[in-house]
Amino acid sequence: MDYISGAGLSITLVASVTFPNGITLTQFADDTDPLDFPDATIAEYGIGLNGHMVIWQKAIPLQINLSIIPSSTDDANLSILWEANRQKKNSNSVKDVISMSVNYPDGTVKSLVSGAILTGAPIKSVQQNGRYKTKTFGFIFENQN
Repeated sequence: MDYISGAGLSITLVASVTFPNGITLTQFADDTDPLDFPDATIAEYGIGLNGHMVIWQKAIPLQINLSIIPSSTDDANLSILWEANRQKKNSNSVKDVISMSVNYPDGTVKSLVSGAILTGAPIKSVQQNGRYKTKTFGFIFENQN
């Protein structure tokens, strides 16, 4: 039998300026995918006038989305990271270079390097049912080890 549970997942995130000693993330959402690597297109194609197909590849970044329990410690830390990297009037972004190790419960570790935070909600939103809305933070990485 194969066990495929993600329970026990943890992520270690290091941000060069904001969290140089790293933080561990474990407080993942229950109402959306807590860890999502969207599909990535690694090749494109074309067909010439006479039907000859050509394929080409291009370098692509690796995208990851983390959905975190609202108002948790992990949410607070990622909100600090998001705000520190937001360009705003009279204040420059700290321009963190981010690395991330995804630690799966089966012992597998995937390391992502040379990354940046891209998206996140600036403040808490409230859902129709009165619950705080889960915050999703998006990251992009140059490579994996």
